[in-house]
Amino acid sequence: MKKPQVIRSFSDLATGVLDQNLPVVTLFSGGLDSTYLLYRLRRSGHRDIHAISVDVGGDETPEEKQRIADRLGIELHIVDARETFAHEFVLPAISAQAVYLNTHPISSSLSRPLMARIAVEMAQNMGASTILHTANQSQNTLRRLNGAISLLGFPGRFGSPYELDPVDRAQKIEELKDAGLDEMADRIVSGDSNLWCREFESGILEDPEDHATPEHLYRWSTTENSAPEGLMDIRFRAGVPIAVNGTQLPLTGLIHEMNLRVGAFGIGRYSGLEHLADGEKVLEIREMPAACLLLRTYRHLETATLDAETIREKMHMEQLWVREAIEGRWFGPLRAACQSFIDNCSARITGSVQWRLTPGSAQTTAILAEHPLYLRDRESWEKEKVADASCPR
Repeated sequence: MKKPQVIRSFSDLATGVLDQNLPVVTLFSGGLDSTYLLYRLRRSGHRDIHAISVDVGGDETPEEKQRIADRLGIELHIVDARETFAHEFVLPAISAQAVYLNTHPISSSLSRPLMARIAVEMAQNMGASTILHTANQSQNTLRRLNGAISLLGFPGRFGSPYELDPVDRAQKIEELKDAGLDEMADRIVSGDSNLWCREFESGILEDPEDHATPEHLYRWSTTENSAPEGLMDIRFRAGVPIAVNGTQLPLTGLIHEMNLRVGAFGIGRYSGLEHLADGEKVLEIREMPAACLLLRTYRHLETATLDAETIREKMHMEQLWVREAIEGRWFGPLRAACQSFIDNCSARITGSVQWRLTPGSAQTTAILAEHPLYLRDRESWEKEKVADASCPR
């Protein structure tokens, strides 16, 4: 198999390295790093540049992204992948209880393989020989995107010029300001958002020993207009969340509704460390109210439905699944094998959990499974067990 040709620095984009007559595909979020990459490509004389923006329910608006592309003279392609993201990536993560080292639900590990797949498909359709992204060595996205693109068998060049050629934040802001993109000066943190999670890092959140998060960065988990308490009933069918408080919703709509309703009680904020490829740790702040309650609901229904030995083995599989996802091997054989076991378990998860929500807390008030293993009357059960034991064999 031909060894992948990995882009690792801006010098790799120089004339003579990349054919300026062939299309170049870049993943574009609308943030500082991806905007600066488009600026550098245009400044270097590349003419056929295609910015691919994969909409997975993030914060950046299409209008904001289009303004940047128009200012730089770049062709922008916005791909609405929200339904695909929810069903093919978030839903498996729910059934896999995809929580990193029992600290926080994973997020970008789910969106990156989808972005990579869309970029590869579009590059092949356009005849592009290069796919670029903007991850750096302090971002786990680097190995997730590179790993996914490699496993998908893309035959051209791919990677991030920031890997071996980081550019100072202030320099990027200043150069983009000169190019007419003044709004980039307002980026005080690096953000990554989708319908499952909003995540912040770097900038003013660089230091794990001092990382007070400004309240205005949060959008879902605010208690300003919250009631003192509320009830929420979440129903699953065959491992899929289908209804909230008796109202059936499509998966994307259900997640959106729960982010607002659960977040209104200040539930769903996470902060913690995640490892880089060589073992160093970096700080990440997350906001994911729907994920918080959906994962807990699934576990309750799983416990109500599956026997203990199956759950124990599944919990082992879950961390294998999570490891493969976070290490950029979503399309690898081990995650697929884990998924088969998990899907088999998921088929039996039908029922509902009712929660009592108060500021900062969620407690169950009812767990109802279609095929339960739980007891509803212990005394009667004990009498039956004694009677059975007394019967002559």
